[in-house]
Amino acid sequence: MDSPAAIAGDIVVRSSTEADVPAMVEIYTHHISHGLGTFDAEPLLGDDIKRRRKNMMKRRLPHLVAERDGVIVGYAYAVPFRKRPAYRHAVKHSIYVHPDHMRSGIGRLLLPALIEACTSEGFRQMIGYVDAENLPSQSLHEAFGFRRAGLLEGVGYRFGRWTDTLLMQRALGEGATTEPDENPVIPTGAARSEA
Repeated sequence: MDSPAAIAGDIVVRSSTEADVPAMVEIYTHHISHGLGTFDAEPLLGDDIKRRRKNMMKRRLPHLVAERDGVIVGYAYAVPFRKRPAYRHAVKHSIYVHPDHMRSGIGRLLLPALIEACTSEGFRQMIGYVDAENLPSQSLHEAFGFRRAGLLEGVGYRFGRWTDTLLMQRALGEGATTEPDENPVIPTGAARSEA
């Protein structure tokens, strides 16, 4: 999926390239070491992100970066919400911002670009999982039309404590008000049953 770049001030939001992978690994490594938004225990390797990125783009799922003066300051992507075919019109998303650029508006550029890209591909719902204590992320999502859809209590254990996860949801395009166009984006392995 090639989307035109969006420019806001000195920040460009564009589709990621393989050249962006080292910066994405650095950003992600910080978040798994210090944040509560992701529960990976080990850093991803560049090849892991390259493989995931190519897989997403094959399925017409966006994988975006925010770039400031040639430096990647954040990235965002969408993946299938669930593997079974009935869920093929819904995506879940992630946004990661470089620690030196937190609270500088990077998320406010990445999230609407991600919403627009998913809407243009015919997806109808977007889901976000937000750490219940991450008030800036909750506010960001609410500013772009997400509503609180549920709270998962005590589902994560990181840094010596239990954490809650807030589910946030937003309709894309016509949402669930009309029949969907049958887009061919069906997650790999969709025919298999989930355990």
